[in-house]
Amino acid sequence: MKNTLLLLFGLLATLHSPAQYKVADQGSEIKFTIDNFGFGVDGSFSGLRGSVDFDPQNSAAGHFDVSIDAATVNTENSLRDSHLRNDGYFDVKNYPRIRLVSSRIAPTGMAGTYQFTGQLTIRNVTKELTFPFTVSPSGGSLNFKGSFTIKRKDFGVGGASTISNELTVSLNVMAMK
Repeated sequence: MKNTLLLLFGLLATLHSPAQYKVADQGSEIKFTIDNFGFGVDGSFSGLRGSVDFDPQNSAAGHFDVSIDAATVNTENSLRDSHLRNDGYFDVKNYPRIRLVSSRIAPTGMAGTYQFTGQLTIRNVTKELTFPFTVSPSGGSLNFKGSFTIKRKDFGVGGASTISNELTVSLNVMAMK
């Protein structure tokens, strides 16, 4: 009887728990845009890893825990990229990962669109952020897209310079079962 109850609870838990996905670095894009001397500079990161628990029918039970390799910053300018890896900016020797963890996922009322609330950690500084994102199925995978704006100085990235304090980050993340 005890084993039957445990089996029943286990089955019920799997019916109501979100589906587990692993983020795929290949096929995903993490991009940013920031102004430097008044001109837009585009860049990207790779080295994406982490997990996503997500079920569109039960988004409140969803959870995201993903990170990128800070040393992969790429603006198509090797001198600038080396500068960004140093201690005045990303300090990749001491802070190798940039991490995003959800604390709440909520539907927005529009099909396939949700609100992410969570913590972004850069250089061991964590700030809460909220942004909308969309989810669309792609074969046996899910594709998550969203964007948000942050202030680099809030995270201790760079000092007084010609670079804008605000930058926009765009996410296009593939997650596979």
